[in-house]
Amino acid sequence: MLILFACLLRCGQYSLQNPTKHVRAFWLAAVLVFFTVIRRELNYLPDLFVPSDFMLLSHSYDWWEDAVLTVVYLLIVGLLAYSRHYLWAVLNKVPVSLYLTVAALALLQYMGENVIVFPEALGVIVEELVETAVYGIALVYLWRFNLSDCESYLLHELNYECSHSTH
Repeated sequence: MLILFACLLRCGQYSLQNPTKHVRAFWLAAVLVFFTVIRRELNYLPDLFVPSDFMLLSHSYDWWEDAVLTVVYLLIVGLLAYSRHYLWAVLNKVPVSLYLTVAALALLQYMGENVIVFPEALGVIVEELVETAVYGIALVYLWRFNLSDCESYLLHELNYECSHSTH
């Protein structure tokens, strides 16, 4: 959980460091993604603190939770669409080996969660260890991330597009 909060704070720091609206939108979307992941990891808390008969404006807690998360997801998609050039620059900077590693870990996590190959008790352990590994990879990548690399790539791509559109 601490890893996820560190990732969220690092994305927030990147958002505040950059005055460009597109770049800030990308990092705000990243903050919201980590917010939703933290919410998913803390999915047991409403059962502890919210009464089962909770109603607000004739809707249950589950309805409100789904509504708020839907708005957050749509906001993430909108921010990423708005910052699509910067998103593409960031995605191009990620090594293919990192994509393959995370995909393999996601497959292993799925297998552990759904008791495929692993017995149930071991599957839960595998799932949690793999999730922690993925979160750790995200934190290390965010910590080593260089904003200026993606900005220079983005400027180069935008200049390339502009020079080809004028001909």
